[in-house]
Amino acid sequence: MIKAAARGFALALLAAPFLGLVVLTDWARFDLSTSDVQAVLVSVSYGLAALLVIATIGTPLALWLATATGRLRDYAQFFLLLPLLTPPLALGILLAAFYGPIGPVGLLLGRFGVIITNDPVAFLLAGIYAGLPTYVVAARTAFSDIPADLAESALTLGVNRRQIFWFITLPIARDGLAAALALAWVRGVGELGIVLIFAYFPQGMPIRLWVNLEDGGLEATFPLLWIFLLAALPLPLWLLRRGSKQG
Repeated sequence: MIKAAARGFALALLAAPFLGLVVLTDWARFDLSTSDVQAVLVSVSYGLAALLVIATIGTPLALWLATATGRLRDYAQFFLLLPLLTPPLALGILLAAFYGPIGPVGLLLGRFGVIITNDPVAFLLAGIYAGLPTYVVAARTAFSDIPADLAESALTLGVNRRQIFWFITLPIARDGLAAALALAWVRGVGELGIVLIFAYFPQGMPIRLWVNLEDGGLEATFPLLWIFLLAALPLPLWLLRRGSKQG
């Protein structure tokens, strides 16, 4: 009885803010400003671009981390965990210091008239730094769950490593990689701390929510907040449900 009550209380506690949003939203005056629509377009377009980069460079790294051994892999995992464990606000400062006008990369690019801060490139980098570590950690787990003897058996049958990757490894790890991408998507599209310091412009949904909150209070954030939730949550929730059914 006590355990059932505790479970019910925990579920009610988690669901309460979302149910509160349904009740508190003024549906008769539900409207998005032009700036809100632009923020949605910015977050979705650059978020998808960042996700493409993350999948392209993160998948080989995750596979190597799952299969390699030795000190080099340990060092790589250390540098993977650094941005994952660093508070987003601190990571934004680090990116601004490194890529910005006073940083080593910023000074070099500045000679060619290129400045990476509060611009589309900075916004894209913020999404990559926010989502890449999460994706690699989750994808590494997906690859680690594949029995190593599958690849060895395929090699003895004359299948090369590229074919093993495309026709054996990827299909088996597909669901895990999809979940990793979903986590990276949520992490990137919802990032506030990094973009607040490094990529305030162009304004994505998190920054626009912050501006709406400052200008109009909580109620002014509700329309964009609904769009934000609809953009960020369906994919991971669908993958969670799909994984539960398969399990």
